[in-house]
Amino acid sequence: MRVLAIDFGTKKLGLALSDPEGRFALPRGVMPREGEAEQMYAGLARLAAEERVGALVVGLPLGLDGAETATTRQARNFGNRLAARLALPVHFVDERLSSAEAKSRLAETGTRGKKAKARLDAEAAALILESFLAARRAAAPAAPVGDGPDGEDAP
Repeated sequence: MRVLAIDFGTKKLGLALSDPEGRFALPRGVMPREGEAEQMYAGLARLAAEERVGALVVGLPLGLDGAETATTRQARNFGNRLAARLALPVHFVDERLSSAEAKSRLAETGTRGKKAKARLDAEAAALILESFLAARRAAAPAAPVGDGPDGEDAP
């Protein structure tokens, strides 16, 4: 199942997708938040349908102290509205410092200036998605050991 992650911003949305097995997070691009909200939701619905998305992840921009802000509430409202429109589950992930880490990651790859600015929100969305996927893997039950006929692992 693919997961679509969104780095919510008041001017644009950073987008990232997981691979079909939900192991890797890949930056997908940036969607401006200009014009009608209906166009934005329709564009996200098209992307989710084309990519066979099974769940949504929305980054929550909490304050550094962990407190919710006005932008946190906007992100939560956005995620809930999108989930209802797409009939998909939504998961909210703390995104504190994701943009700073994304900026650092882009600098490490030599991406700077306008190119880095254009990719920053998608890279932040990928970091948010990586955090979600890692938490999901950590919470998954471990495979049984020694379930083969001689106490060996089954093939």
